[in-house]
Amino acid sequence: MNQDLLVRLFRSIDGDQNDDIVKVAETIIEDERTKGHAKLADRLKTILAKNVQSNQHFKGELKNIFGSSTNIPTDKRNNIPLAFEIKRDDLRHEMILNVPTEYKIKRIEQEFVARERLAQFGLKHRCRILLHGAPGCGKSMSAERIAWNIGLPFLKVRFEAIISSYLGESASNLKKLFEMIINYPCVLLLDEFDFIAKSRENKQDVGEMHRIVNILLNVLEDYEGPGIVVATTNLEGSLDKALFRRFDDIIEIPKPGVPEIERILRSTLSSIKIDKDISWSQIASDMEGFSAALIVKIANDAAKNSVIHGNGVVSKKHFSTSLSENQLYNKP
Repeated sequence: MNQDLLVRLFRSIDGDQNDDIVKVAETIIEDERTKGHAKLADRLKTILAKNVQSNQHFKGELKNIFGSSTNIPTDKRNNIPLAFEIKRDDLRHEMILNVPTEYKIKRIEQEFVARERLAQFGLKHRCRILLHGAPGCGKSMSAERIAWNIGLPFLKVRFEAIISSYLGESASNLKKLFEMIINYPCVLLLDEFDFIAKSRENKQDVGEMHRIVNILLNVLEDYEGPGIVVATTNLEGSLDKALFRRFDDIIEIPKPGVPEIERILRSTLSSIKIDKDISWSQIASDMEGFSAALIVKIANDAAKNSVIHGNGVVSKKHFSTSLSENQLYNKP
């Protein structure tokens, strides 16, 4: 393992002196010293000692692979956190996208991994991303997948805590949250972004919402933090036009095509028996225009139907029943 990976690994260690992970780390340090890597061993020992010594001070705080820690800011009135963390084990990261979309998402991940090399040439990785598309097509999941693949903590904004009926507090909450992530590398998700990013041309909105959009424009433009901010929306046309130039990348997450639908069906039903007469291509064609979430639901419903009313083998009949029952949900 190279030195940079070892240093990053040691910075992620969070435990007490008697924890197994700490004992394993101490063994690695001695092994590196035996190999003649005295400077590396001393550096790893310093990092480990600092983490173990300060562990008690970080109980209840966010801590990440870079060794930094912080508290999520709260709203002034009710002391509600302005965002919440989704633990790594709960992140959805296995998804099926068409080739152009997969390339764009992977490019974000690759640039983050290569951020230090990019910086040597005066370049900055994409850190402000807008994902748009129909409901159920994987916008939020894409953000979770990015966090999983690059190894950053994942925070989701709580707009019910951000928005306040008191003058000026919503804008203040937004600024506090962005001030936090300047020093805390993470993927911050602003899901259903249009909730606060409505166009200032909408005459029905009160002045407070206009102020929030103005603050949002400023914090996005100024954000040059070590992580990634991802915003999602189903209603691209309702966003304030000035927001678009604040993003480094604007990516549409489309509904899956027939090849992707077939892959989603096969993946969803990989643990259950399938009738040999099933035509995946035909079923996938019948679902063209459906969202990824609806396709997964139809497949799962067919599987449950086969277990409850059959022998546990999914047949064309089970798919047909599930498809007809869920047709109602396939709305534009």
